[in-house]
Amino acid sequence: MRRPGSNADAASVHPFVRRASEWSWRLLIILAAVLAVAWLAHRLSTVTIPLSIALLGAALLAPLVDMMQRLGVPRSLGVFVALMGSLGLLAGIMTFVVEQFVVGVPQLSDEFKDSVHKIQDWLINGPLHLSTEQIRTAGDNILKTVESNQDSLTSGALTTATVIGEFFTGTFLTLFILIFFLYGGDQIWTFITRIVPTPQREKVRTAGRLGFGTLTGFVRATVLVAGVDAIGIGAGLAILNVPLALPLASLVFIGAFIPIIGSFLAGSVAVFIALMTKGFVTALIVLGITVAVMQLEGHVLQPLLMGRAVRIHPLAVVLAIAVGVVLAGIAGGLLAVPFVAVLNTAVRSLLADSPEELYEDLNTGDPDKPMYSAEPDRDPDPDRFEVPVPHRVELYRNESGDPPDIAKPAGDTAD
Repeated sequence: MRRPGSNADAASVHPFVRRASEWSWRLLIILAAVLAVAWLAHRLSTVTIPLSIALLGAALLAPLVDMMQRLGVPRSLGVFVALMGSLGLLAGIMTFVVEQFVVGVPQLSDEFKDSVHKIQDWLINGPLHLSTEQIRTAGDNILKTVESNQDSLTSGALTTATVIGEFFTGTFLTLFILIFFLYGGDQIWTFITRIVPTPQREKVRTAGRLGFGTLTGFVRATVLVAGVDAIGIGAGLAILNVPLALPLASLVFIGAFIPIIGSFLAGSVAVFIALMTKGFVTALIVLGITVAVMQLEGHVLQPLLMGRAVRIHPLAVVLAIAVGVVLAGIAGGLLAVPFVAVLNTAVRSLLADSPEELYEDLNTGDPDKPMYSAEPDRDPDPDRFEVPVPHRVELYRNESGDPPDIAKPAGDTAD
């Protein structure tokens, strides 16, 4: 039973305020749910990060396992071959890179010291004529920092039992989840979606399959693009005889998994090391190589390898990476863009009237457009920022000369 006067009270509230309040409490509930999920995922990062990495691995290896199954290979054997081959290749590359890193760091440290001394001499004896004492003190502090951290860089990165235990625990959990994703991922998704009401169940399953297809295309293309970036920049560093060329190429490969930002940061590290070890001219050449490779990546490789499913706005990419880094550090930055790409496809599928038409649209890529495109405004209205000015109002007096109590628009005459 309604309280007397409730209708009058509701009518006294402005409709805009009422609609704003209704939107506010709904948005607050949605925000609370999102924050709760984010907090829970962060709290269970020991599980969620291996689960996410296993999902990325499944997106990369599932097409290979499916191909072997179509050729008559049992799926269990295909999963075993794909996993062992991938792990063997990864272990070989990592071992070689770590060995090169351990051998190259002392040489890099020596060349870095020489560069610091040259910069000190230029600042003191060059056109700037800075204070000798201040420059010497700053240079000595930099060298002491490099010398004190050299041992930790070469041999002390994995010395604590906690780090080693977490690494092996995460690796084992990732492999365990990956095996089941590759062996029966469709069955797992079908079982999970049984919680969805029957009328929407098939639509949710279709959205999940399309989202996983987007993830497969994203991971596969990103690995290929990262490989091309690493080979191009690494070959340039090796030709220029820049120290740690192979570890820097590996850093470029890893950085390419963070779109837009990762390649830029990895290239900046390569340019800085070239500057400190080989001089200004070599650093400029490395910068030119990095820019050329990034242009090749953005305008040739990604448009050819990616479809419309992962063509999202650069602003969404950068914001997703920033939020991922804030919430989960480096792992969050790596997983942010794949998450947004999958979410984009899944939501579009859920909102589409015909999943078949959406599927055809997602798999029709335009090679003339970049992966992360930002279109300029076309023929904007030059008056769109002008505030409309109301008609001029003239005040008039009545016959008695008293001040008026009404206002009359210009052009009107009194009766």
